[in-house]
Amino acid sequence: MIKTRLAVIGNGLATGRLLDELMRRGALSRFEVQVFGEEPHGLYNRILIGRILSGGTQDEITLKPTSWYAENDVSFHPGVLVDRVDPARRVVETADGGEHPFDLAVFATGSRAFIPPMEGLRGEDGKPKAGVFAYRTIDDGRGIRDHARALNGGRAVVLGGGLLGLEAAKSLLDLGVHVTVAQQAATLMEMQLDDLGGQFLRRAIEGLGIEIVSGVGASGVVGDDHIEAIKLSDGRSLPADLLVLACGIRPRIDAAAASGLKINRGILVDDRLATSEPGVYAVGECAEHDGQVYGIVEPIYEQCAVLAGVLAGADPKARYRGSKSYTRLKVAGVGVASMGLIRPATDADEVVQIIEERTGTYRKLIVRDDRLVGAVLVGETASSPELARWLDRGDPLPVNRVDVLCSGGAFAATADPEICNCHHVRESALVAAIQEGRTNLHQIAQATKAGTGCGSCRGQVARLISTHARAAVLS
Repeated sequence: MIKTRLAVIGNGLATGRLLDELMRRGALSRFEVQVFGEEPHGLYNRILIGRILSGGTQDEITLKPTSWYAENDVSFHPGVLVDRVDPARRVVETADGGEHPFDLAVFATGSRAFIPPMEGLRGEDGKPKAGVFAYRTIDDGRGIRDHARALNGGRAVVLGGGLLGLEAAKSLLDLGVHVTVAQQAATLMEMQLDDLGGQFLRRAIEGLGIEIVSGVGASGVVGDDHIEAIKLSDGRSLPADLLVLACGIRPRIDAAAASGLKINRGILVDDRLATSEPGVYAVGECAEHDGQVYGIVEPIYEQCAVLAGVLAGADPKARYRGSKSYTRLKVAGVGVASMGLIRPATDADEVVQIIEERTGTYRKLIVRDDRLVGAVLVGETASSPELARWLDRGDPLPVNRVDVLCSGGAFAATADPEICNCHHVRESALVAAIQEGRTNLHQIAQATKAGTGCGSCRGQVARLISTHARAAVLS
């Protein structure tokens, strides 16, 4: 059988999920697959880089070691940068001068860390000064960790109050560093939380001992050979021995632009995830569909399922219609969830808020025409999976809106709750895996994929292991 030559450019979560989706359809064997990864590692979960910063090993966040590719007949090119794709000649051109023929190509190049234009950020050689780090890769995590340990205390500034910035701040705090988070927006995680939700999250983060400076930008770096302080846009300075840049991401579109593909913020794709060039597709953080670029896991997985159906021919009519945003995370140990709208969009939108100052929890629903159109949760997120189903189904809510935030009554908890929302793994599947002898997070992840997406379910998985592994031993 003549195989179709499939080139996948990038080796992040989108690539891993696309290969899994092709395999699930029994179609991977019909392709001669080449994967080009700029980093010299197998596939790892970039969302969990904080584990490296905290002293964890690469194996803890690896999803597909380098051996996986050969074992599954995939040609893997680690540490190889793709310069461009030539759609006319059907070859992938790499920075080392190589040319690799293809029949179909997929851009899954993801995003790069945004490096703000700050005065004095770089030395004379054009590289960031000593003590300045982006926060995007395994090597970044290791570099920050080693630098922080060498400080034996000292002061760090984390630029950016989003998920990665707050996770980095918590890890640095645990390493004994005094940490200040500088956030240009007025509130933390402003893309996922409304103002009040951001205030509750801020209180929880400050309660850990992390200083927050918000509503002000960073204008420059003080220091000749190494960082000594950060200059803020309001004229203040923050002493710093370490600067971590976690102030956003930008789609990686350089190779696509050099290939002649139509781009805007991302690589423009249609409902089939096809680009402007026949036989060339794009998925994940680098793709722009209907004016939207997604930077969270669930839409990326939904795109990969559609593209796998298209490529494999198993579902040639598969179409991607966009995704509803849904985020559920542990941010420096604080539960955070948001979905759909985070603020009312019309005067008719109904807002239901539950504020519990003593416990530091905040819950908000946005209702339109008796249907859930958005939610924000901080401190208590147990109801978020079922809220996501209310959002997806569009069913009329009970008259007493608060019922959907409580167990029992109109909002009865399912007997077999979904624990891992990224991979839709239910409690029964996890319990079965534990009772079969898988008694640590790594084994559970290999068997069920739970905990390999955003990572927010790992605490629940650990509790199930504690309960059911012990029960298995006793029985």
